[in-house]
Amino acid sequence: MKYLAFLTLFLSLMMLPVYGQDVDSTNLLNVGSDMPEFSLVTLDGKTVTSDDLYGKVVLINFFATWCLPCNQELPLVEKEIWARYKENRDFMLLVIDREETQDKVASFVKKKQFTMPFYLDPRREVYGKFATKYIPRNYLFDKESRLMLVSKGYNREDFETLQKELGGLLKQ
Repeated sequence: MKYLAFLTLFLSLMMLPVYGQDVDSTNLLNVGSDMPEFSLVTLDGKTVTSDDLYGKVVLINFFATWCLPCNQELPLVEKEIWARYKENRDFMLLVIDREETQDKVASFVKKKQFTMPFYLDPRREVYGKFATKYIPRNYLFDKESRLMLVSKGYNREDFETLQKELGGLLKQ
């Protein structure tokens, strides 16, 4: 019995590095990478391109309405980031829904009473330039469109690190 427990523990520990490498391999950008070129449409039909973002500190958040960790993180993005920096002309927030319809996202935004800007990526074309899988994801770019921070999933510690890095970039 002790041998079986030891063997199970040993095999589990051996799988951790493999799993960790797989998760990291889902990210297509590294810190220091340039922002990829893309074009997005807002819920009200306006277009924004990556070229429009140059010269601003940009936070890109990928989510889906059905994603539980996304639904934990988005109210904090609204309350602790958007409310604080929305008037800052050097800041741009892109909350990008992955693979859902405009009606579904608009209904979600209305129900949750979000005021931050939401964008649509119905065919995962923009997301596919950043990652292969897993949400939520955050990408923080400096004013020169260089990637400064990446996070995937949601936990409070990573969110606080994101806030600290964002605050530092906006003070420069």
